[in-house]
Amino acid sequence: MSRKRLIEFGWDEPDPAFMRAQVAQMRATPFDGCVFHLTAEGGANFTWHCWSREAFPEEAFAAALEDLQAAYAAGGFQDNFLRFNVTPGDVDWFEDFGAILHNAELAARIAREGRCRGLLFDIEQYNHPVFHYSKLAEATGRSWEDYAAQVRRRGAEVMEAFQRGYPGLEVFLTFGYSLPWHQSQSGARPLETVSYGLLAPFLDGMVEAAQGGTTLIDGHELSYGYREPEAFEAAARRMREELLPIVAQPERYREVFRISFGLWLDCRWREVGWHIDDLSKNYHQPEQFGACLRRALELCDDYVWVYSETPRWWSPEGPIKLPEAYVQAIRRAVAPFR
Repeated sequence: MSRKRLIEFGWDEPDPAFMRAQVAQMRATPFDGCVFHLTAEGGANFTWHCWSREAFPEEAFAAALEDLQAAYAAGGFQDNFLRFNVTPGDVDWFEDFGAILHNAELAARIAREGRCRGLLFDIEQYNHPVFHYSKLAEATGRSWEDYAAQVRRRGAEVMEAFQRGYPGLEVFLTFGYSLPWHQSQSGARPLETVSYGLLAPFLDGMVEAAQGGTTLIDGHELSYGYREPEAFEAAARRMREELLPIVAQPERYREVFRISFGLWLDCRWREVGWHIDDLSKNYHQPEQFGACLRRALELCDDYVWVYSETPRWWSPEGPIKLPEAYVQAIRRAVAPFR
């Protein structure tokens, strides 16, 4: 089987200082890479402030870049992604995007100089409804057509900024076109009526601007709760073919987009809990989770990612609330792809 890579992304998300200090602990896990954030000099979390009117100076990350490079040189993960959010998201698409584009180029350059694969582009609307047309139109009165055209232009500009900083990078999206396609009930509802409808024209712009080996990855967070391996087969068909009606350039999409899947280890822990002594009470059981992970790896193009909140794969004290049965199930699932 071809080599596929497993990425960790969760509430134990490290910064470069941790990655440098904990190379051995992180490499002892089943992962090939992780999603991490940048901490600026002075303590600001760049990931949560990059989509704003604040343009971060490059020198604010000199120490972080040094740590990132040192972790790589010491044998740390080779498949890392720097997280870039659409937060706080308080800039309208028709307002000045200069700071956002500056931050996008800066993030990509740090990822390149830090020997990362690229950026984890988290498009979730944590603070403001940046992709929700009806919410934006309440404040501006602009039409869907106006917003869709402007958002497509911004998508191209953001991709161009990423590529200035890192030619040929990988842009790993938590959701690609799969999310607006899902919300539109497979095209039955107009995009302007759903909360992530403007994500489609934004991605159209990114696809149009991608060049020189740049790839986009649909991380398909929608698969968090899948319990049966067959569910991944249906999702793969949707990403490869079925969602093309909302894609402006289907042939170009096939050239630049790759498919992936996200699996949530402690899925629905708020409702069912996360039990480390009686694993049968958890949403996912170890062998079932491992079977899903293996099928996801078989069907993806390059990556699968595992998300978690309560269990921590690493901390200054080591793993936390992480039953060994899950660790071993994941190791067995990834073994054929190494």
